[in-house]
Amino acid sequence: MTIARVDRRSQRSPARSGATGTGHRTSASDLRRRQRRRSRLTALAFIAPLIVYLAAFYLYPLYRNLDLSLRDYTVRSFVQGNAPFSGLDNFRTVLDDPTFGPAMRHTVIFTFASIAFQYAAGLALAVFFNRHFRLAGTLRALFLIPWLLPLIVSASTWSWMFNSESGVINYALHLVGVSPVDWLNSPDWALTSVVIANIWIGIPFNLVILYSGLQNIPAELYEAASLDGAGAWQQFRRITFPLLRPVSAITLLLGLVYTLKVFDLIWIMTKGGPGDASSTLATWSYQLGFGTLLPKFGPGAAVGNILILIALVFGLLYIRVQRRQEA
Repeated sequence: MTIARVDRRSQRSPARSGATGTGHRTSASDLRRRQRRRSRLTALAFIAPLIVYLAAFYLYPLYRNLDLSLRDYTVRSFVQGNAPFSGLDNFRTVLDDPTFGPAMRHTVIFTFASIAFQYAAGLALAVFFNRHFRLAGTLRALFLIPWLLPLIVSASTWSWMFNSESGVINYALHLVGVSPVDWLNSPDWALTSVVIANIWIGIPFNLVILYSGLQNIPAELYEAASLDGAGAWQQFRRITFPLLRPVSAITLLLGLVYTLKVFDLIWIMTKGGPGDASSTLATWSYQLGFGTLLPKFGPGAAVGNILILIALVFGLLYIRVQRRQEA
């Protein structure tokens, strides 16, 4: 009788031990599942503020701007929200407007002249400060001041400097025997004035990005080139510039996107004038939407969407070029 009980217990014990092992495996699987779920919820909690910010300040304004450009809005319908759908009529109105040609031309000149000189000056300064001489850090910090100043301060300062009667620039020209120039009120010089001011503001940004790129170039390459007899210009042409190409590409792209939408600098200095001499797509969009007693919200939004489209095209070109280089 005792032997039979022992046998029954021994027969039942494997089942019990198997059930216990299965229970351990089940509880461990549940624990891992709960940990993964908790990790996902934590990640969503961290990313939720960014999603809300992008939706509120980027996606919704883009949607509203597109809606404005596709409807015939007046002040009354803008408030009540019952503007009729007009399709691409606002874009046709903008393209047929005589102001579109000069505004587009000025935008191209302003943008490409600015980023070309900003990049050239920023690259030269980055190479200069990469030598790590005494007070290099202090001087580099001083070059950041134009970038840190509010644009309204910079624009007001340049307006005073370009003043035809009491400006410091005309005073300097007078000292060297050059007749004064009516910088801000002359159709021939107004666009040049805002380009010069914008170049000064954008140089520090190019300096910072390009200097950071130079730090990633191994010093051993320059030492080897120096041992091979390469001079400073050859080192720059064969080492610095090629290895800096990816950083240069993103610097130029960001400069392009930023310069396309510059409004406050031009508006404070010239208001797009005299006439349309310094008007760009950004200032023209503002003038259409808010610059008159009878605003044209639809055409103004259409001009803004044209700017967005131009920036998007260059962004896609950049992505395509990067993929080709990586391939």
